[in-house]
Amino acid sequence: MSDAPSAPALPAAARAWHLVRRPEGWPVPEDFALREIPLSAPAEGSVLVRNLHFSVDPYMRGRMNDAKSYVPPYRLDQPMDGGAVGEVVASAAEGFAVGDTVLHPLGWRDYAEVPAAQATKVDPSLAPLSAYLGVLGMVGLTAYAGLLEVGSFKPGDTVFVSGAAGAVGSQVGQIARLEGAARVIGSAGSAEKVRQLTEEYGFDAAFNYKDGPVAEQLKKAAPEGIDLYFDNVGGEHLEAALSSFNVFGRAVICGMISVYNATEPTPAPRNLTQIIGKRLRLQGLLVSDHKALQPQFVQEVSAWIRSGELTYREQVYQGVENGVEAFLGMLRGENSGKALVTLD
Repeated sequence: MSDAPSAPALPAAARAWHLVRRPEGWPVPEDFALREIPLSAPAEGSVLVRNLHFSVDPYMRGRMNDAKSYVPPYRLDQPMDGGAVGEVVASAAEGFAVGDTVLHPLGWRDYAEVPAAQATKVDPSLAPLSAYLGVLGMVGLTAYAGLLEVGSFKPGDTVFVSGAAGAVGSQVGQIARLEGAARVIGSAGSAEKVRQLTEEYGFDAAFNYKDGPVAEQLKKAAPEGIDLYFDNVGGEHLEAALSSFNVFGRAVICGMISVYNATEPTPAPRNLTQIIGKRLRLQGLLVSDHKALQPQFVQEVSAWIRSGELTYREQVYQGVENGVEAFLGMLRGENSGKALVTLD
């Protein structure tokens, strides 16, 4: 008789968050429902993954609207999805074994059947697994590609980052500093986050946008103007950046979280004519356009993490049942660093 341990029994169902109605303005808990979905052995070419962490991100708010965009909207009464990392507990796919850890796009649930083509093995010895959803994942690549490729960063640039205490913004500022920026300035929404920017992330200056007009605070922080703006917020922040830009300034438009939940049209910046005289460049950023940078990004950023030159924070919510709370808290700006849900 064999003494080999038997495979653990799998649950008959997974728990998955569903969008049950489309939010009007700010999402509320009643827009979502945590439901059970059947679970069975994986089909040929797929693996069954026990999720250990899943991500909540600002872009997900746009997917809750029934509108054509760069990524399809969530379907009502269907499981939601997003970045996740977990452990393979059953495999019917060549190249994947029980115990492998993988990154995949079927988050918002505790177990997921993932086609092998959508699963990427990750090495837990290089960094904590949660880092593959943040500093070494899509978030980190967004910061890296946005600053260096889309923003055409040059040593000596003065860089302004809005939403700078968030997962993307905090990494943008640190990379700019490590790559030789003359000055790095960030905005955030609380005194504690402003402290983090200067004391933990090495920003040269930071301000709380709630303390007064953004344009006035930015001009005080960057009296000689800015060369590159990394925009996570839009609205008043973008208008302020246009006023502070030096000639040939560049703006990387990564997100506009200030308008995601608006129910009425929001005014565009009132100083767009400055784009002409200053010969400015404003360019949108989608991380999916920059996958070719992934190997270079992981090599360079993981070295900075190991050396302690680049640090990161995570806002961790425990348990799949707190997925919506994590998402809503992130939208409200309650997170410092990457917001994610950990499943024990």
